[in-house]
Amino acid sequence: MSYFAATPSQPHQSMITADQLKEIQERVEALNHYLDIPRKQMEYEEEQLRTQAPDFWEDAKRAEEQMKKVKSLEKWIKGYAEVRTLADELTTAFDFYKEELVTEEEVDEIYARNINAIENLELKNMLRQEEDPMDAVLKINSGAGGTEAQDWAQMLMRMYMRWAEQNGYKCVVSNLLEADDAGIKSCTLEIMGEYAYGYLKGENGVHRLVRVSPYNAQGKRMTSFASVFVTPLVDDSIEVNIEQARISWDTFRSSGAGGQNVNKVESGVRLRYQYKDPYTGEEEEILIENTETRDQPKNKENALRLLRSMLYDKELQHRMAEQAKVEAGKKKIEWGSQIRSYVFDDRRVKDHRTGYQTSDVGGVMDGKIDAFIKAYLMEFGGDN
Repeated sequence: MSYFAATPSQPHQSMITADQLKEIQERVEALNHYLDIPRKQMEYEEEQLRTQAPDFWEDAKRAEEQMKKVKSLEKWIKGYAEVRTLADELTTAFDFYKEELVTEEEVDEIYARNINAIENLELKNMLRQEEDPMDAVLKINSGAGGTEAQDWAQMLMRMYMRWAEQNGYKCVVSNLLEADDAGIKSCTLEIMGEYAYGYLKGENGVHRLVRVSPYNAQGKRMTSFASVFVTPLVDDSIEVNIEQARISWDTFRSSGAGGQNVNKVESGVRLRYQYKDPYTGEEEEILIENTETRDQPKNKENALRLLRSMLYDKELQHRMAEQAKVEAGKKKIEWGSQIRSYVFDDRRVKDHRTGYQTSDVGGVMDGKIDAFIKAYLMEFGGDN
């Protein structure tokens, strides 16, 4: 079992116990060990020294990579320093309470902050894979079910956009295919910010909606599906082999909101890539559309970036499949399986992999999905 264990939010009680204080101190010590803070501190000082070389900024790209490395180490060190300081504060408050210098409420409040800070750092420690810190590409496709399924796909799009906004991530709609009546047939979102992919990778799969449909005259309860596919948005530091001879391009006129230029300029691009799996020899066509800007060259650049991400993801999935063979005894997540049900009438959203559920349907549809993300990473984060 992983050392990482969630502590449920505590109901109000007369006072935290000595055991609860001890558990906080033990978890802080465990983090010091798992994060290897002394090594990170030494590494940080070494990497920081490199930035002071006189010719450091001559190679801007390399300098940027170096600064990213320094900032990443600094975040781990500061994150650990915060939980250590909070744990010391709690110990002091616990002793002061005995002398009636602080109230129960004040001790409880410091305890709650401790739990929150520790869980956040423990959670981030689950994201150890090379691709976890990357930006994410999130694609939503409506399933069978016509207007109802298309409306559901649009609701999911809004949910992820709200989640991104609440977490300080930048979100760009790089492609949107609107449906004729209501909703969308598909969309591609680029969600940019540290660990966006790591947090969202567990959203991969089929999302099921059960509700009384506003599009059904008989007021029947209907079931709709939409699939969510998440890949890391690869930057230039990752090597991906694209064979130019396998690429072909089409251009088309963008549709949707956009004023007078719409339908007059062929700014939309469609990239077709004849992909050959290096492991199985199987061939398939990868199709990517981009209508992000009015500038065709820019859209081509964006489409190529999305292709690189998809090819990188295929390599990732191959690695995961190989790992799954080696660890056949471990519980694994099937990509593309039904992962979550949203039952509006019963006020219930349930994740079928972790068993986590909530009755706050409105909150979930408004982007409050952190508890689902956390439950998934706690259970499977160390395995994939």
